[in-house]
Amino acid sequence: MKCPICCNKTTKVLDSRVATDGVTVRRRRGCSKCNFRFSTIEEIEILDITIIKNDGSREMYNKQKLKDGIRKSLHKRGKTDEDFDQLIRDIEMDLQKERKDEILSKVLGDIVMKHLKKFDKVAYIRYASIYRSFEDLETFEQELKKLIKSKKE
Repeated sequence: MKCPICCNKTTKVLDSRVATDGVTVRRRRGCSKCNFRFSTIEEIEILDITIIKNDGSREMYNKQKLKDGIRKSLHKRGKTDEDFDQLIRDIEMDLQKERKDEILSKVLGDIVMKHLKKFDKVAYIRYASIYRSFEDLETFEQELKKLIKSKKE
């Protein structure tokens, strides 16, 4: 880790604590050259997962692409950055639980839908309308009925 003040590459970890989310680690560091103290946050990064798209093409998992898609469904829903970050972590944890190098885009979409359904019902419907390619009002209505039914149970 490079010092943000003097750019020295030698820093020392002074303290480590698991963050309140239980997934990230907050580290207090000190620069060995200028003695500046700063904090870093470490989190798990998903590496080497290939997403197999519906047309058979493959692309590497891209966290930013996932965030962008979900953020569109949450537009003007009043969720905090912390809530959003936790949602992304929860989705990525489920991805990791798959324990596979390749995951179908349908599986990824289903994982996102499962978490959005619990997180924000309106965002869930917005995401589902694109993910499931609602062609008409009947399909949209069917998805709403499923959501209402699951809420009653």
